Amino acid sequence: MASSTPHDLFLKRLHEHRMIASIKEPKHIETALARSDRLSGIFLLTGHIGVIKGYVDVFKMHGLPVFLHLEKIGGLNTDIYGLEYLAKVIKPTGIISTKTSVVKTARKMGLLTIQRFFLIDTEGLDNIAKSLSQTEPDVIEVMPARIPEVISMVKTITSLPVITGGLLFDEEQALACLQSGAAAISSSNAELWRKRYLQEEKLRRFI
Repeated sequence: MASSTPHDLFLKRLHEHRMIASIKEPKHIETALARSDRLSGIFLLTGHIGVIKGYVDVFKMHGLPVFLHLEKIGGLNTDIYGLEYLAKVIKPTGIISTKTSVVKTARKMGLLTIQRFFLIDTEGLDNIAKSLSQTEPDVIEVMPARIPEVISMVKTITSLPVITGGLLFDEEQALACLQSGAAAISSSNAELWRKRYLQEEKLRRFI
């Protein structure tokens, strides 16, 4: 039997846990590690080229897929050389970017890709469709999460898993997004990492 790919493993965790910890400050790393049994993975939005490999290695040691938000990592270029260094030396599970060109290059490097979109008006939906016609990331993330009904609209555009995050303050808001079709929630609110979000949407609750 063929071994599971990083893509398969991440999708499995998305299905099982449905919550991604967005780390904006190093002090939250320990908290995320302590709750690794209820997280799909990690989005790293902090650090710089001198420390980021250490962060990545720690999360991978705990079995957590880790994605770097490239626009948030200091000292890391997003040209072909920077992404090659990222793939060969730092070795995260994948990357997050708002830029289609970066997603294309990262895919060529064998990295999983999450393309982030901001929905502020109907042009945002058009932008998703246009971008996905040029390149197909592995997953898309739409922000902010406080418009759960729009998630259903996004899912008519693509069959890719849709993650959503931003402006979430409590579990009921997170659950509304899951019930609207989001594969998972990304949040920097450590209180939201405490819950185990059920994969059966019909139950419409969390524990």
